[in-house]
Amino acid sequence: MVKQLINDFKKNFKRNSNFTQWPGLIEAYKEWLPISKKTPIITLQEGGTPLIELKSINKIIDKNVKVYAKYDGLNPTGSFKDRGMTMAISKAKEEGCKAVICASTGNTSAAATAYAKKGGMKSFVLIPDGYVAQGKLAQALVYGAEVLAIKGNFDKALKIVQEMSSKFPITLVNSVNPYRLQGQKTAAFEVVDALGEAPDWLCIPMGNAGNITAYWMGFNEYYQHGISKKLPQMMGFQAEGSAPLVLGRTIDNPDTIATAIRIGNPVNKEKANIVKKESNGKFIAISDKDIINTYKLLGEEEGIFCEPASAASVAGLIKLKEEIPKNSTIVCVLTGNGLKDPDCAIQNNEAVFKSGIEPELEIVAKSMGF
Repeated sequence: MVKQLINDFKKNFKRNSNFTQWPGLIEAYKEWLPISKKTPIITLQEGGTPLIELKSINKIIDKNVKVYAKYDGLNPTGSFKDRGMTMAISKAKEEGCKAVICASTGNTSAAATAYAKKGGMKSFVLIPDGYVAQGKLAQALVYGAEVLAIKGNFDKALKIVQEMSSKFPITLVNSVNPYRLQGQKTAAFEVVDALGEAPDWLCIPMGNAGNITAYWMGFNEYYQHGISKKLPQMMGFQAEGSAPLVLGRTIDNPDTIATAIRIGNPVNKEKANIVKKESNGKFIAISDKDIINTYKLLGEEEGIFCEPASAASVAGLIKLKEEIPKNSTIVCVLTGNGLKDPDCAIQNNEAVFKSGIEPELEIVAKSMGF
């Protein structure tokens, strides 16, 4: 009887298994990307990340809206940077590059090194000493990066790597690299493919402002080809202590708990301002307190563990709730995984943690309230 059940299961499983592995975003959207038959595709099967409805946020806004999270923290190295890096590294490999370089607050270094190593290249990373979350630094080290921690902030590190790439045979893979944005625009394609139409609002954290630029590029391409019938308003959010795009000036010493967006002089600021104007969007600053409160809310109510910078998109949406049109569809981009910054998680939660409990049933049960 058991043997028959097993055989029946095997037959049904084989008959119903029409699933194929997601090929990675270059293969999935190759007709939309600047590649050729000569391009060696360096992939970790990035992209294809879920769009998750945030029902707790729907209730907070209470305007018959539907709010979704584009959870790019589920990419291979845990952030949206993988989207751009598969393109940047593939094109660098095509051009015969032997080494890449980047400045990073953490996520870029992890993605750059993972893809560079996959492509057989060396990876050099400049980071601001003491200002990179441990989870991100650990990734770069395990992937085999050559890490140089400088006495200065991200903006100083970026200036150095830009000069390095102009003087030495090494490819820069920060978001000034045009192929980065080409890869990142595919997230907009995925949003439209999932919803069947562009959202009314796209809410996104902004650091170097490459991602908001890339999303707008993707939405426009689908719109111009008639795949979507409208364009979203682009809502960009920065931390109050690191808000150059909101204030319209460089911040010499940016400071925020959201380390991924701790950037005082965004390299894509002009492009981002064009996005705001063309989309009739808005840029606002969010307090670290609101970012952390939303970070905890997403974990406790939605089961989503994102890094603090990611929570800025949802915190910003909540701050603008009075301005949200009724019956809207809204997508909030969650750019990175919470495991990137475990220290922040340990220091900011409402969990119950009891230690030193004797390993006896009655004592454990009593500790649980039974």
